[in-house]
Amino acid sequence: MARPIWTGTLSFGLLNIPVSLMSGERRVDLSFRMLDSRDKKPIRFERVNADTGEEVPWKDIVKAFEYDKGSYVVVEKEDIASAAPQTHESVDVEAFVDRDEIGMRFFEKPYILVPGKKAEKGYVLLRETLKSTGKVGVARVVIRTREYLCAVVPEDDALVLMMLRYPQELVEPDDYKLPTGKPSDYRIAPKEMQMAKDLITSMEAHWKPETYHDEFRTRSEAIIKKRIKAKGATTKIVEHEAESHEDAATNVVDFMALLQKSLESNRRTPAKKKSAAKKPAAKVAKKAAKKAVRKTS
Repeated sequence: MARPIWTGTLSFGLLNIPVSLMSGERRVDLSFRMLDSRDKKPIRFERVNADTGEEVPWKDIVKAFEYDKGSYVVVEKEDIASAAPQTHESVDVEAFVDRDEIGMRFFEKPYILVPGKKAEKGYVLLRETLKSTGKVGVARVVIRTREYLCAVVPEDDALVLMMLRYPQELVEPDDYKLPTGKPSDYRIAPKEMQMAKDLITSMEAHWKPETYHDEFRTRSEAIIKKRIKAKGATTKIVEHEAESHEDAATNVVDFMALLQKSLESNRRTPAKKKSAAKKPAAKVAKKAAKKAVRKTS
């Protein structure tokens, strides 16, 4: 059984639903190792000093930000810890928006929210309400030390937590030279438009994801099996069973009372306040800001 990434609560208004955050994707890429062609021994990568070429032990490695070419400011572990969000145990819904309002470029990575013991009622209540209203919950969640923007989306029997990209992480289409204007501006005749529509209509089908397969992986696996057999080699796969995890029991709550109280107060869960970090020197900050702008451009 898969282990939860963390166990906490899904919060909206005054309701708190105990949940476990589970991975919603499975990596199936083939992993290749690099070998020395002369003796077929694995290649090891070392951490070396760029000037001396000497290997640097982990204890002597620090993190730094390059605010100008060749100029760095060291960031201590304490600085990173002070900037990290304080809460790690909740998905805090801040607003409910129409599902179609969130552009597809914002969606990044799926997780599955699994209800804890005795939390099924609140889970189903939120799931079915989102389905009936066509809404999704926009929330924040902390995984390890980073705070993410996310959306709580109903899908069949599940509440899916979909990681969202921040607007600053997206490249605007306007940054590229794209064709604008009407079809006639590009000498596209009405007959060509109709033929294109007819072609699309002839290729219409229902979305059946199970019919799509990674053909490259399939062919690669066949080649690997063939080579193993030709070499007379054998492989042994050891499967380790994950430890079972029990969610903490939750108390039975009066959902009607909490919903009514949330509506009366007309309040949403506020965003977590960021910890104030020490401001760097003005010159350094100015250069860092300019570099950040260049990176996002």
